Parts: sequence; C-alpha cells; structure tokens
Amino acid sequence: MKPLGKLHNADSPLPLAGEGPGERVRVLNNAKALRTQQTNAEQRLWYHLRAHRFMGLKFKRQKPMGRCIVDFVCMERRLIIEIDGGQHAEQVGYDKHRDAWLRSQEYTVLRFWNNEVMQNLEGMLEQVRCALTLSPSPDTLSPTPSRKRERGQTRKAIVNSGGRGEQETP
Repeated sequence: MKPLGKLHNADSPLPLAGEGPGERVRVLNNAKALRTQQTNAEQRLWYHLRAHRFMGLKFKRQKPMGRCIVDFVCMERRLIIEIDGGQHAEQVGYDKHRDAWLRSQEYTVLRFWNNEVMQNLEGMLEQVRCALTLSPSPDTLSPTPSRKRERGQTRKAIVNSGGRGEQETP
C-alpha cells in the first residue's frame, strides 16, 4: 500500500477541508502510475491473481481506498494483499495505522515481503487461499512482516480456530 497522507473516511465523496476536487484526481493519477511501475514481486503475484485465475476471484491492483492505495484487493471477499519492500521496515507504525483503518472498513489485510513472493510464491498463495477459505474476522488477519523475514528468513503460518497467527523459524 502506498502512503498518501492522513486517512479519512472513504465513504465520504468530499475531500478534506482545503483539498478541493484535485485530491481525488491526484490519488487516481498516482494509482495509474503505480500500475505501470510495478515491482518484480508485484508483477509476479499479479500474473496469478489477474483474470479470475486465483480461486475464480476478481482482484484489482493499485486500487485507491480512502486516501491510500492498496497493492491488491478482492472487493468481493474484502481481502487486501500488500507486498512490502525494505522501506516498510522503517514505517511499521504507519502501516499498522493504515491496516487498522482498512480493518475498520471491514477488510482483511495480508502483508508479505517481496522476497516471500519471489522465493516462495506457492507458500504465499497457500496462505492467501487459507485466509479466503477460513474467512476469519478482519482483526485476526493482519500480520506485520518482521525484519528477519526481509533478510531472507522464512516464516511458517499457523492456522487455528481463532484465525491466523505466525511464527518465525530460525
């Protein structure tokens, strides 16, 4: 998800005070630009999500949601997939705030590191499949990637009756 400043209620068609109608146009133009400048990890995942290829579901990419842009979203199942690069290690608080706002809009947010997509795509897609199959509440499905994973270490998903947890492996 790409930052665009403070979050506000996405249900409101009106811009925040002082922003004028240009803010929405700026967000849409930014989303279009991001679709043409995808990372290798985003391109690889998009190949599997597009055209109803994944579980017959429609996904959109670089979709404006409120004042932010999410990497991938399945509107039908209210699932957001974020692919994080190294810059997200420095903005954990911001990502948590955005995830909380998206969950307040009744979306489930799944986060994965770029290297998880590039090195373990099938395992990552299986985690998404499990999340869609179990359909837990949005609050139980927003893991934050750890710095260890960004350095190439892996994680093991644990699916239990309360939703999805995660455990790092040494």
